[in-house]
Amino acid sequence: MATYLPTIKQLQYLVALREHGHFGRAADACYVTQSTLSAALRELETLLGVTLVERTRRVVRFTALGEKIADKAVRLLREAEAIAEVARAEGQPLHGELRMGVIPTIAPFLLPAMLPSLRREWPSLKLYLREETSQAACEALHRGQLDCVLLALPYGCGDVDSAPLFDDPLFVAFPHGEAPGGATVDVAAIDENRMLLLEDGHCLKDHALSACNRPDLRAHAAMMGTSLHTLVQMVDNGLGVTFIPSMAIDAGILDGTNVDAKPLKSDHGFRRIALIWRRSSPRESEFQLLATTLRRIMAGLVSPPSSQDRSDRRSSPWSTP
Repeated sequence: MATYLPTIKQLQYLVALREHGHFGRAADACYVTQSTLSAALRELETLLGVTLVERTRRVVRFTALGEKIADKAVRLLREAEAIAEVARAEGQPLHGELRMGVIPTIAPFLLPAMLPSLRREWPSLKLYLREETSQAACEALHRGQLDCVLLALPYGCGDVDSAPLFDDPLFVAFPHGEAPGGATVDVAAIDENRMLLLEDGHCLKDHALSACNRPDLRAHAAMMGTSLHTLVQMVDNGLGVTFIPSMAIDAGILDGTNVDAKPLKSDHGFRRIALIWRRSSPRESEFQLLATTLRRIMAGLVSPPSSQDRSDRRSSPWSTP
């Protein structure tokens, strides 16, 4: 008895429908009409002899079996993409499409400086960027929606490989006139009752708290900021103090404010920026090449500062590990 095998297209439509939860949006994501996607999924259900999706006017709900099959479809589609990637990688490296995730505490500060040089070095690379929180980016990576991620470590992202790019020191930002004396800020000088942090989902919050090694900061902090720019505005208005990564200061996040920022004095007062990818990816050699390129680009953008510069609120050295 012959067994029906789903087509790649049908599985792509099924995965897109689960991701978007709406036939119209799923069809748009697949660049087909809604009727084409709906008909393909009905054919899939008919040939398999099961119901995968419950359809109503307002809700698209996957059955338990539909969820299981969609999970397997994600893995199968990832392997199908890997076949194409293996063949393509045998030709020209860093050529064609690359889907990269970038977290919000890196994207607006690093990409404007990095992308022009990257385009000049690899003009055939079509880089598609997706800004996500650390957790969402890792999930998208393992679902096969992203090929690699620019992430700040340490962060638990599952079964991945990584290439470190550079270390990004952390600064403590104060309303004007409130910064303690000295070139750096001791952890003990931070008032836990005035601490402003990013919302959950942003790894910078965990990096900052880990660098301080003070549980009371986590317990008392008002986690109100949705972005670094929001936190800076809060600090500028005297609402509290916060942590700012060096790259954001170099990119001018404090310009136009009266915020004073000084380096955090800590053995772990930095985050490590890295490129990560699935350990099973056949494109590891490409990602290593991309990481090497990014290190070279960043080394050319930032010159080593003097010891005097280190105490200035807008001078923040990046060092390669």
